[in-house]
Amino acid sequence: MKHEGTPQGAAVPSVEGGGLAEAGERAIGYRLGGLSGKLLLLTVVFVMLAEVLIYVPSVANYRNTWLMDRLTTAGVAASVLAETSTIAPRLQEELLRTTGALAISLDQGTRRSLIAMSDVPGEVDIVINMAEVTPWSSIASTFEILTYRGDGVMRVIGAGQMGHTERVDVVLPVRLLQADMLAFSGRILALSLVISVITASLVYITLRALFIRPLRRLTSSMDRFAENPEDASRIVTTSGRRDELGEAELRLAAMEEALSRALQQKQRLADLGLAVSKINHDLRNLLASAQLFLERLEHVPDPTVNRLAPKILATLDRAVGYTQAVMSYGKAQERAPQRRLLNLRRVADDVADVLGLADHETVSFDNKIPDTVEIDADPEQIFRVLLNLVRNALQALDAEKDGALVRRITVEASREGGCVTIDVSDTGPGIPANIRGALFKAFHSGSKHGGVGLGLAIVAELLKAHGGGIRLDESKPGTCFCLTVPDRTA
Repeated sequence: MKHEGTPQGAAVPSVEGGGLAEAGERAIGYRLGGLSGKLLLLTVVFVMLAEVLIYVPSVANYRNTWLMDRLTTAGVAASVLAETSTIAPRLQEELLRTTGALAISLDQGTRRSLIAMSDVPGEVDIVINMAEVTPWSSIASTFEILTYRGDGVMRVIGAGQMGHTERVDVVLPVRLLQADMLAFSGRILALSLVISVITASLVYITLRALFIRPLRRLTSSMDRFAENPEDASRIVTTSGRRDELGEAELRLAAMEEALSRALQQKQRLADLGLAVSKINHDLRNLLASAQLFLERLEHVPDPTVNRLAPKILATLDRAVGYTQAVMSYGKAQERAPQRRLLNLRRVADDVADVLGLADHETVSFDNKIPDTVEIDADPEQIFRVLLNLVRNALQALDAEKDGALVRRITVEASREGGCVTIDVSDTGPGIPANIRGALFKAFHSGSKHGGVGLGLAIVAELLKAHGGGIRLDESKPGTCFCLTVPDRTA
């Protein structure tokens, strides 16, 4: 004889959409293996799971209600017995037919009375006391009845009618309750399927409109932009949404815009390198002719000519090498530094001579580098570094029209251990704040005099090749660049 049942659960299988998207397929959202198909299947599964959670207490409540109905009907007969002490045979048959019971008895404490019986019950398999029913025991007993196999009977004990202390004892076939519970389960299943389909369809349509279509729009925009990234008209147009997809659109638009600008700059750099390569040959011939003329002037017995001719020749030699500077930068083919030990003050003086600062009418040049400071660097490259920085400062100061302004360029340097620090400063207007972040990138010029924005980029590259660097010192007035050049390692 069993007094309680063991609940049995069923594992819910996981559902995954199958299939892999082919390369370049644009209708992925319509395939079962796509996001839309997975969304539909998962919605159905989750709704069915919710219905299962609702079904368990529902069928347990149906079982309790079914049993209480039988006890109530039997309790009515018990109340008649309490008044008349007898029940007519026809009423007994009707009572057994209505309840489906095999036997009904009344327990009055000191006396137990048989109200009706159609057949002698066999061994009782399940005993249910409605006064001791709890939610968990009800669910356990429900699954015990649903999974019952056999033709046994169950005994149900409970109060038959409110206001009476007597207990009604009813013996019922287990199959009778099981059949009704299975029929109830079938109705619940059919209703759950209808609700699942309707809910899944509504959720699918809504989420597809809110998420799937915008995602497909983003992927289509990416494909269109990838066909010609340099075309700014192909940048994705934002929809103005204020959710995560709207933020993704903004970030994608910003990324595509930055990529388009970068590709345009690289294309301009490639065109510039091609143009330089075309004019390089002719320019070298012109400079070579100028060198020949100056070599002839060296023999003229004039002190001024004899003093200036070697410097002009040195400048022409550098110009021959500089004709390929832009092209070399674009191809990232700057030669490795050929380092020597140099007197840094004399290098700064050469820069001033080349730019004509010694006799400049409005701009003064202050070389504060001690004569004892020596630097371990490539002679030509460190000259180019200082030339670029001093020339930029000169152009900025020449642009000032107010005669009362102080126009001065200062070069300072010091050695600390194995590193030389150089400061190149001027009294000009300074670097605009909007270009400081890209100051040392190619084609990000702050000059207003037609510069292409390669000077500082070349300076940064040459110093990096020496193991050093450059930074803008914003704590000083005007413009001040701080350079570091460490000695070469042994």
